[in-house]
Amino acid sequence: MQDTGAQAPAALDEDDTRLTHLGYRPQLNRVLGLFANFSVAFTYLSPMVGIFSLFVLGLGAGGPAYIWLTWIPVAGMLLVALVFGELASHYPVAGALYQYSKYTVGRRFGWFVGWFYGIALLVTVAAVDTGVVPYVTSLAKLWLGWQLDPNNHLVLLVITLVLLALQTSLNIIGAKVMGRVAMFGVYVEILGTFGVAVVLGIHGFHHGLGFLTSTLGAQHASANALGLNFGGSWLGAALIAVLAPVYIFYGFESAGDISEETRNAGRQVPRAMRLSLLGGGIAAFVLTAALLLAMPTGPASANITVQNGGVPYIFSQLPHSMQDVLLILIIFAFFSCGSAVQGAGSRLAFSYARDGALPGSKWISEVSQRFKTPANALFGGALVTVVFIGLAFAAPTHDVKIWFITYPANTNVLVSLVSFGVSGIYLSFLLTVIGSMIARARGWAPAGTFTMGRWAWPVSVVAGLYLVLMLVNVVLPSGLGSGRAYFNLDWITLLVMAVVTVAGIIVYFAAHRGREIGAHIVDTDAPRHVPPAAEPSAADAPAVKEAP
Repeated sequence: MQDTGAQAPAALDEDDTRLTHLGYRPQLNRVLGLFANFSVAFTYLSPMVGIFSLFVLGLGAGGPAYIWLTWIPVAGMLLVALVFGELASHYPVAGALYQYSKYTVGRRFGWFVGWFYGIALLVTVAAVDTGVVPYVTSLAKLWLGWQLDPNNHLVLLVITLVLLALQTSLNIIGAKVMGRVAMFGVYVEILGTFGVAVVLGIHGFHHGLGFLTSTLGAQHASANALGLNFGGSWLGAALIAVLAPVYIFYGFESAGDISEETRNAGRQVPRAMRLSLLGGGIAAFVLTAALLLAMPTGPASANITVQNGGVPYIFSQLPHSMQDVLLILIIFAFFSCGSAVQGAGSRLAFSYARDGALPGSKWISEVSQRFKTPANALFGGALVTVVFIGLAFAAPTHDVKIWFITYPANTNVLVSLVSFGVSGIYLSFLLTVIGSMIARARGWAPAGTFTMGRWAWPVSVVAGLYLVLMLVNVVLPSGLGSGRAYFNLDWITLLVMAVVTVAGIIVYFAAHRGREIGAHIVDTDAPRHVPPAAEPSAADAPAVKEAP
């Protein structure tokens, strides 16, 4: 794959002309090619970060056979990527899901889609930056002999603040720097997935390929490595085990968040979305397979691996020099992932503020004259992320009863928010797909370079069904002792979703109910005739105006 950075000036003029037709003045630097755009999406998705964080859940719930479940979210999200690609090609505007939903349904609908998506992004940055702390302390011990406790509040705070400051600084310096960090992150991901698979293979696999189809009795409580009871049904085990890849395969949509900094965005962004998913699926499958085949032999191999921490236990069999290299790769993978998520979130905030849709919009929407980046949006997002990181220090010493909901003891608040990093993403994805179907039913027809043609309706319907099923699977309250409690603490996820919704309503009214957005719904390429029966209200409908 090559970066298609070298485009003719006419392509740049066409990009900016399209942006002008949508009612916006170009303000950001259009410096990213296909590979850079793909890299941001791929490093956000980050197979390394996902697998190293969730291997224990997949293996423990479903046994080695869980690897085949990887292709369910890959296939489902590819359909979603086709829907998003069509929208991104027609609306190549920073802010992606917010902008798509604003144009397809209306300002209120778009505002809340973007709100759920934005909060999920901020939570994800906090989760990723705190998640890397144990790896940083391990490297400090190997190289410097420092005995740092990753659970110590001061250690966690210092490391995460340093990482966040570096990420924010690099993102402020320019989109090209963000792209280069992401591109280097892709090389790290390749080394950390395919490279690690080769190293594990050379060191010696302990199982044959048939091991990848075994469950090791995970469907039975007596043999399940996490102590879960699925009553002998592997289908029940699979519903939990599939959450491991479900928690990985999103982030591709961030290619659309940086559309205004991408050359030939209407064509390249849809391609980057699909390529990041396909590349992530292949890399995740290869790395997971290598880790499974490198597990120790014996009937209790899953139990031993899970009880000893999963991936770190498997890596402990490698030479110490190789462990150092792996730690460096893992740390940079976390770093580049957090950088990509923060970059996407800042473009969303900038897109909101440019429409006057947030309190303090004038300040948030300011672009650095030197770097041509939404510096204030980046800085403001970093401050909110610090608040979320601070929630890692808040944990009750005993179970807290909230009506019929139990908040478990010694569980920090950030952990309870992490599940919203997934459920909020799936909710905003679902609403965006529904919005595209509503617009199509009203007579909207995509005018971008990428369209699905006659496949639009079946792809949209199946994509929506996938998102509904997985959203339910993610948030379903099934008790604190179930496999979902790995992230979803029974009713806590739904409670967090309710709190985020209420907070959104408050902010929405503080932002004058998004009234200013109405002046920023201009689509000169939309169909001129909308079926009267489906015609939206003047306040919420995508406005069709003549080009000035």
